[in-house]
Amino acid sequence: MIEATLTVTLADGTVRTEQWRLIINLLDPVKYPATELVDLYHRRWQAETAYFSIKATMLDGRVLRSRSIDGLDQQVYALLTAYQALIRAGDDALTGRPDIPMERISFTVLLAAATDTVTASHGIFPSTLVDLVGTIGRAALGDLLPAHRRQRVKARTRRNPTSKYGPNAGQHPHKAQNYTVRTTVVFFADGLNSRSWP
Repeated sequence: MIEATLTVTLADGTVRTEQWRLIINLLDPVKYPATELVDLYHRRWQAETAYFSIKATMLDGRVLRSRSIDGLDQQVYALLTAYQALIRAGDDALTGRPDIPMERISFTVLLAAATDTVTASHGIFPSTLVDLVGTIGRAALGDLLPAHRRQRVKARTRRNPTSKYGPNAGQHPHKAQNYTVRTTVVFFADGLNSRSWP
């Protein structure tokens, strides 16, 4: 178990301190330093990013329309299939380009290129040889994300006044901001002290 204190400083000067405890099975402190594990912990949001890509980018604010469980299942599987096809197109675009990591491929560009390709009905079927990069891949390679992305916190607001969740006014920034993180890992010689949970 790793206990760490994270201090997040937003661009507007707001400072927030959080205490984290990570329970891991990586027991070699030389191979897996605690500080690195804590610093990399933000990557846990990769799964959340995938959900966001489906919910906000692919659906673009629209809701699933089916009025039956079977219909909803069908729509969800269709979304997941389309998402995986786009990710595969991005991965195929990197064939022969080991210098570019997958994180630089923009999902928004993949979706727009796929939409344009299907709408215009061009470049869908190759005329001669199979082209792994394809129209969608070329669009993604032509508009790569920056190599080093800024750490940025997204503004969150309560959009629906009838939401069952409590208001979050004052808890999150009103606009997206860059931030810096300072991590302090605590080592305990005699184990961890108990911590109360809300």
